[in-house]
Amino acid sequence: MNSIILATVSRLLTGLLLVFSVFLLLRGHNLPGGGFSGGLVAASAFVLASFASGFPAARRLLVVPPRVIMGFGLVVALVAGLAGNVAGYPFLTGLWDTTLFPVVGKLGTPLFFDVGVYFAVLGVTTLIVFSLGEDSEEED
Repeated sequence: MNSIILATVSRLLTGLLLVFSVFLLLRGHNLPGGGFSGGLVAASAFVLASFASGFPAARRLLVVPPRVIMGFGLVVALVAGLAGNVAGYPFLTGLWDTTLFPVVGKLGTPLFFDVGVYFAVLGVTTLIVFSLGEDSEEED
């Protein structure tokens, strides 16, 4: 059941959802939002693409396998958490640079932790949805 309207709209919405997910990630550094909600919105973009074009096309759109994305996110979050230990503070202690950047403000370990959570959530969610969707396609 292929809908030309869904296929056309999903191409536009996929890009918009990905941009919005990055906005949520960066906004969550100082306000509500962050890596978890941004990762869920990014995953929903790929789920929408899979509904419109099929799961193989959505996997190609994702480029990197979901397990690799998930692992990358976990490593980034762990490194951000350990940065405090290296500086002599407890695990997950926030450290900030004094330089102000235009969009994100001061760079710090909480932002890198959020980036790790973003990729971990994106990887886990797409892995689950793609696995369930491909299993249901095999049954048909």
